This record gives sequence, C-alpha cells and structure tokens, in this order.
Amino acid sequence: MTESLQSTTTLHNGVEMPLFGLGVFETREGRQVRNAVRWALEAGYRSVDTATIYDNEAGVGRAIRESGVPREEIFVTTKVWNSDQRSGSTLHGFETSLRDLQMDYVDLYLVHWPVAGHFTQTWRDLETIYESGRARAIGVSNFMLEHLEELLPQTRILPMVNQIEFHPYLQSPQLAAFCQEAGIQLEAWAPIMKGRVTKVEELRDLGSKYGKTAVQVTLRWLLQRVIVAIPKSRKQQRIIDNADIFDFELTAEEVAMIDDLDRDQRIGPSPYTFKF
Repeated sequence: MTESLQSTTTLHNGVEMPLFGLGVFETREGRQVRNAVRWALEAGYRSVDTATIYDNEAGVGRAIRESGVPREEIFVTTKVWNSDQRSGSTLHGFETSLRDLQMDYVDLYLVHWPVAGHFTQTWRDLETIYESGRARAIGVSNFMLEHLEELLPQTRILPMVNQIEFHPYLQSPQLAAFCQEAGIQLEAWAPIMKGRVTKVEELRDLGSKYGKTAVQVTLRWLLQRVIVAIPKSRKQQRIIDNADIFDFELTAEEVAMIDDLDRDQRIGPSPYTFKF
C-alpha cells in the first residue's frame, strides 16, 4: 500500500520520484501559483510540475524558497517548449527555466511535445543537460508508441519518464506496457479528467464504499498501478482533499474494474494532431 505523500517510485537511474504531486498548468503567475504551491507543500506534497509554456516558473520557485521546506526535499519538474525545439535553442530554454525558478538544478526535465523532425536533437540536448548534473532525471511528455520507437534507437540515455494524458477513459495499454518493459516511468496528466470522473457511476459507487470521492478513488487507482499522478488545483481545500488517499486501498478486483473503463477517449490535445 502506498503510504503517504512522500511515497516514491525509483526511476531507472536510481532517482526517487514522488508518486503524487501538484500540477500548475493554467495556474496564473503571481499570487495564484504561489498560493497553490504553498498550500500543497503545507499539506505534505513534495513534487511540483510546471513548464516553460505555463509562464509561472518564477512563482513556483518563489513559493518553494519561501516555504521553509529544504530544496532537496522537493521534486521540481519543468519542460522545454516547442518553439525552443524548432529553433534549436533547447539549452537556452533550460537556462531560462533555471533563471526563472532561481534554482541550480531541476529534478526532472521533459521534452514537452514530440515535435516532428526536432525531438531527436532535443533529446540529445537533454542528455547533455543530464550529464552536466543540472537535471537529476530527464524524460519526455506526450510521446506515443511511434515516437518512442523512433527516439529510443538514437538515445545514449533512456528517458526516465513519459508524462502523458492518462485517466480511466484513456489508458493507452500498449504504450503503458511498452514503457513498463523499457523501464520508463509513466506519469499521468489530467488524471481526474478535469473533474469529469465525478460523473462516472462506477467511481462514485466505489467512493461511497470507502467514504471517498470519485476523484480520490481515481487517484488511488493510479498510485496502486504505480503511475505518478499530478492533479492540478488552485483551491486550498481541493489540494488537501486530492491528497487524502492514503487511508484506504482498492482491491485487485476494483483496480481491474477501473482498468475496464478504458474508452481510448481523450479530453486534451492529441500528440498526433497537436499544433506544434
């Protein structure tokens, strides 16, 4: 049973990554993102996921510095945006992220989207960053099976993480199996379907059984599958409630039942059609 917000999964390079964190997509720079990160850290979160395109790295960094929690106890993720890939300025983009975060390193640096014709070179730049010691781990985001099959033969360092849209209605079983076999940790964005799991009867029923919400049941399911979850919220009570998932455990049959909800249904942009 996953015990607490500090529970981790071990990446293939030995780095411990929290299984649960706060996503700050669509959280405004300034007071809004500083409050969200502060509330999360006060609640026991030790992982924050941001990105260059979110335009809130400065606020994330400030909130972490002001939290009183030692930097080395917080797992910070950010991502290189597509324009930096196209212009060949991945390294510059990384330096900009470090400057905005006011940090000497990040814990995880990701290729945000598989920009065709560019993501292989971008990955080589991430390998350079990793070897410099300024990113404790590197990985990809929104990479489907075909993207990994193109990338992996050209890598010196295997991606440690693949962050993808993943939730009860979109489970990408072939991709998940490939990543597991390769030793690439899956991480779920939109894990609660932007709140739409509250309308899924099976999840509500399980919530009633355990005295939990459909959101909490879904997040518990992900952790029991050892898939990192980073639900986003800008509200203090919701941040706290999202993390209230460590006092119950789904049965194997219940996990399988949620597995069977897969509809191959996206709620976010597709890596196949995204306008890079």
